Amino acid sequence: MASINANFLKLKAGYLFPEIGRRVGAFTDENPDLAARIIRCGIGDVTEPLPEAVRRAMHEGVDEQGNRETFKGYGPEQGYAFLREAIVENQYADLGINADEVFISDGSKCDSGNILDIFGAGNRIAVTDPVYPVYVDTNVMAGNTGEADESGSYEGLLYLPCTAENGFVADLPQEKVDLIYLCFPNNPTGTVATKEQLKSWVDYAKANDAIILFDAAYEAFIQDPAIPHSIFEIEGARDCAIEFRSFSKNGGFTGVRCAYTVIPKTVTGSTADGTRVPLHQLWSRRHSTKFNGASYPVQKGAAAVFSPEGKAQVAALIEHYMGNAALLREACRKAGLSVYGGENAPYVWVACPEGVGSWDMFDKMLQEAQVVITPGAGFGAAGEGYFRISAFNSRANVEEVCQRIATVFG
Repeated sequence: MASINANFLKLKAGYLFPEIGRRVGAFTDENPDLAARIIRCGIGDVTEPLPEAVRRAMHEGVDEQGNRETFKGYGPEQGYAFLREAIVENQYADLGINADEVFISDGSKCDSGNILDIFGAGNRIAVTDPVYPVYVDTNVMAGNTGEADESGSYEGLLYLPCTAENGFVADLPQEKVDLIYLCFPNNPTGTVATKEQLKSWVDYAKANDAIILFDAAYEAFIQDPAIPHSIFEIEGARDCAIEFRSFSKNGGFTGVRCAYTVIPKTVTGSTADGTRVPLHQLWSRRHSTKFNGASYPVQKGAAAVFSPEGKAQVAALIEHYMGNAALLREACRKAGLSVYGGENAPYVWVACPEGVGSWDMFDKMLQEAQVVITPGAGFGAAGEGYFRISAFNSRANVEEVCQRIATVFG
């Protein structure tokens, strides 16, 4: 008999977004006449077309595949040099990052889960709360937790509450941890961390020999020039941090798939006998063993994001989505709701009316407004009492959502 990984049985009944899909499906089955009215502001999927510069580069890559002289078969697992060099030149200039410290992949969601392959058992792991569910669920799958309690919190993880009182930036742990998940701009709260706040995390990591797993998937949406875009802007971070980035949200690659992880060669972990081992070499081995690389046309398209035309077109996309966020923020504010985020990120984090739970709010918005939002409780116990609205949508849809919010809370 084939035995299973019993850790999967610890997972809660439904991952957040499939559960949202199930509820929306049930609603449309019961109300087929309202199905066409549904506007989805739940999952953080982009809606606008790929930038023209990206499409053109991808076409060129496909054409090259049709010519024996330019045909590409298996590429380098770490990614083509032209893309890794473009990333360093445009994203990490003067930060001490080298092109061979960049690993191209098909998604930062995958990388942030797969990174656990290079870490051993027994690490003390800290996650913020609310939190992107992948960080928690992949640790459950890897056997790094116990069972979940009634709130959905797993034994063995250290949850760091993010509340309105601390500006949704978690306080430093009061105990020693080994792995720390940070996401800024944050999903789901849309909030950011200052340079001083990130420095305190780096200082903590260095003092406690911990590793920061820094998700910067939304860095392109930062509007405030004082807010860091990379953990490597902080002195000392190259000794204690791994950074995940993606082309999904800035370049619209959610359906195309391309991302990258940066692991400086100076970041090390420890064996049981205390020997220090560079994490770069471990991830390089894992990456080349389990991954055959992102496709050549996709990497051509990703590199085009950094062309002059690509930069201008991506900036226009960011401006569009952040304009949506501003409209949603104002609509919620006018409705008398407490609003956070949406100023340096494409997510608006909203407090539910007093006495209304997150999933109750989800049902209310779906049934009364035919708008799909994301319940905060799906991101952790501290997310209860909040909901997230995604700014990834057309302007017409966002304007309609704003009107419906006014109707529901008017």
